[in-house]
Amino acid sequence: MSTTRSFWVTGATNGLGLALVERLLDLGQRVAASSRDCEQLQALSEQVLCLPGQLQEVGQADIASQQLQARWGALDTLIINAGSCDYLADDVASTDLFEMIVASNLRAAEHCLAAALPLLAKGDKPQVMVILSRYSASQLYEPNQPPSGLNSLPRWLRNQRATLKTLGVDLTVVAPQSLKTPVTLAQAIPELWTAQTAANELLARLEQRQPELVLEALSLNSLWPLPS
Repeated sequence: MSTTRSFWVTGATNGLGLALVERLLDLGQRVAASSRDCEQLQALSEQVLCLPGQLQEVGQADIASQQLQARWGALDTLIINAGSCDYLADDVASTDLFEMIVASNLRAAEHCLAAALPLLAKGDKPQVMVILSRYSASQLYEPNQPPSGLNSLPRWLRNQRATLKTLGVDLTVVAPQSLKTPVTLAQAIPELWTAQTAANELLARLEQRQPELVLEALSLNSLWPLPS
C-alpha cells in the first residue's frame, strides 16, 4: 500500500482477523480492531484502537463508530471478517453451532456497515471488504428457499452494493464459490491457506477494488477457529 489509510477490522480475536491486523500494522497502517481480547491486540501494538467486539449486539457497533469518530473523524477501509466465531456464546450447543455462526455474522455485518457508513463517507476513496467462510456463506433455514437479505449474508451484502456506490464506497465480497449463483466461470481450487497467507493475499488485492473474490480454503479452522 502506497499511502497510510485508516482501517477497522472486525472479528480480530484469532485466525484470519488477527492476521489482518498484524499485517496492516507491519504495513504502517492506522488500525482499529474489534475483538474479544483487547489485551492481545494491545500486546501487538499500543497503536491499535480496541473497539467493542460483540458487534452482533445492538448498540456495540454504534459505540465503535463513536470511538472511531473521536480518534480519526473518518474511516477509509472497513474489513468485516464475517467468517468469525467471535459472536458465539461460550455455551452454544453443537447442534446450533453453524446456524449461530450464520445468524450472528449477518447481524454483526448489518450493524457494522450501518455504523461505519457516515465515517466511510468522509474517508479517502472508501471501501469495504467483507470476508465470508463456508460457514457464514450458508443459507439460514431451509436451503431450498430462495436466498434473500433475511436468510443469506452473501445476498444481503450484494443488495447493499447500489446504495454504497451512490455514496462512493466500493464493496468487495470475498466468499467461497456458490453453486447456485457462481460469480466466475473459472474453477476455484481449494488451497491450504494459513491465516497469514490469506491475509497477505487479501490485503494485496485491496487496491484493485474487485467486486467479487473467491476464497476456497482446505482448512477452515486455520482461518476461522471453531470454539473448542
